[in-house]
Amino acid sequence: MLVHADFSALHRIRWQEYVIRFLFGGAITAATGLVAHRWGPGVAGLFLAFPAIFPAAATLIESHEKKRKHRLGLHGTRRGREAAALEASGAARGSSGLLAFGLLVWWLIPDHQAALVFGVATVVWLATATLCWKARHVGHRLSPKRR
Repeated sequence: MLVHADFSALHRIRWQEYVIRFLFGGAITAATGLVAHRWGPGVAGLFLAFPAIFPAAATLIESHEKKRKHRLGLHGTRRGREAAALEASGAARGSSGLLAFGLLVWWLIPDHQAALVFGVATVVWLATATLCWKARHVGHRLSPKRR
């Protein structure tokens, strides 16, 4: 599978869906601010790793798939859930890279120059997320369902 961008999807998204994503992202960011105010920036930093628009994206993806299947005369509930699950899988793989980034910065920043640490951590994030993505394909091929 090649990774590619599909800009035609931008034309299929209604303005209300952008508002929903904006509101979800804003609510999660505001909640993180409240956590920081109550328990400090160390605890709030854990919440910043949460993909702020993921809940809205997952529900919208499920809704789009169900509508697409409905137009074809099918129910679409299962396909909608599968599409949302695939999105969640990608978010989890990306979060593993974010975890590697955060741990590396936390470990190296006290003793090294910030620009160097962030550069190295960014490369580690990309490598970790890519390896997790590739591992999914290896695991998928080895799964008992595929044999």
